[in-house]
Amino acid sequence: MKFSEQLKSGVILDNPVFMQTIGLCPTLATTTSLQNAIGMGAAATVVLICSNIVISAMRRIIPDKIRIAAFITIIATFVTMIDLSMQAFLPSLASSLGLFLPLIVVNCIILGRAEAYASKNKVLPSALDGVVMGLGFTFALVLMGFFRELLGAGTILSGYVNGVNGIAVPFFHSNPMVMMILPAGGFLMMGFILAAIQKIMARKEDK
Repeated sequence: MKFSEQLKSGVILDNPVFMQTIGLCPTLATTTSLQNAIGMGAAATVVLICSNIVISAMRRIIPDKIRIAAFITIIATFVTMIDLSMQAFLPSLASSLGLFLPLIVVNCIILGRAEAYASKNKVLPSALDGVVMGLGFTFALVLMGFFRELLGAGTILSGYVNGVNGIAVPFFHSNPMVMMILPAGGFLMMGFILAAIQKIMARKEDK
């Protein structure tokens, strides 16, 4: 499969959040702002790529009986590295993501790709799989985070990262729907996006 086709599959056709409906916990919990969404997506993507590479390289020497434990240990190593790096260089973002940053260890997208793909394929294809699935996950987070922050707070990229604050959007900023940045807002936005996707797919099938 060409990289362009693999990218289209990972981001759109086989998106882990919108099509497979996995990884919903961090998707709903960390998308209260676009900044959080980008941070979580980037962290998960780096972990996904690195763990896929290592697991693929070691696939023939990891005993089958302990493969899940080995996968989790490898994933946890990279999550710890990312967590400590963010605490050192992006403390405000790390604090905002809170517990969900170390919980990347048990993200079913990462463990699922390790079991279904990286453990059965060579290093380069596994790395590319990590890239496209990570981008698909990040795309879903960014889409959710953008609309939830815009509707719920009337801003884009709110919060300080390296001294840069967000942008207030006219009308939305003065008429915020606060519910959209509350837990219920995550479920509502997910429902709206899934409904829109199903509508688009239904139209394509009709054509």
